[in-house]
Amino acid sequence: MRKLLVIGIGAGDPGQLTVEAVDALNAVDIFFVLDKGQAAADLTVARRQLCDRFIGPGRYREVLVADPPRDRVAADYPEAVRNWRDERAELLEQVIAAELGDDGLGGFLVWGDPSLYDGTVRVLDTIAARGALAIEYDVIPGISSVQALAARHRVTLNRVAGAVQITTGRRLAEGLPSGVDDVVVMLDANLTCKAYRDQEIDIYWGAYLGTEDEALVAGRLDEVVDEIERLRQDLRRRKGWIMDTYLLRRNP
Repeated sequence: MRKLLVIGIGAGDPGQLTVEAVDALNAVDIFFVLDKGQAAADLTVARRQLCDRFIGPGRYREVLVADPPRDRVAADYPEAVRNWRDERAELLEQVIAAELGDDGLGGFLVWGDPSLYDGTVRVLDTIAARGALAIEYDVIPGISSVQALAARHRVTLNRVAGAVQITTGRRLAEGLPSGVDDVVVMLDANLTCKAYRDQEIDIYWGAYLGTEDEALVAGRLDEVVDEIERLRQDLRRRKGWIMDTYLLRRNP
């Protein structure tokens, strides 16, 4: 039976790879990479650099799979994501069947940790449920951008006896979570926290965590949010994309 490893590779710093992840890299026969096009080409390059460092140049094989486009403005966003996931599953099923032998070991390199806002596990579950291709897989955890953010700012995510909630910009636009004073926000294309600048909130923000382009800002939300917005715009123009995360912390 074909076997697959879903390997968390951290937020960008090669030093964040675990020993388990390095061992997994060296066990894989073929890496399957979803290619998001020229705009995110440096992400593909970064994956190769990790493999070159921990496996060795020319000692591994990768197969690029064009990532299907996603409807980001659909009225039914969850349904659009499900459709996109199903398209991914169909493409990957075909490629895995064609490129990976019956006893082969394939690998997927996932930014951060596969448990947080990444669809790889769900895609593989979809392939397995379809039944046309027999697969089994294991997940290797990684250092998430959430952990990297807290480390860079030297803060804990929750306060004494408190809870922390991890959410998205899309959900934050519906309102701050009730009863939670510490909220981590991911996948926020619009810096939604600007809507709460009139509240007593601190922000710990980071972009491209663990990379040479890393940027950090912290302070009272109303005092630093304009600086963050300008910085995000500059970084996006320079790189063509941005990957950022932030912690909102209500003041008592």
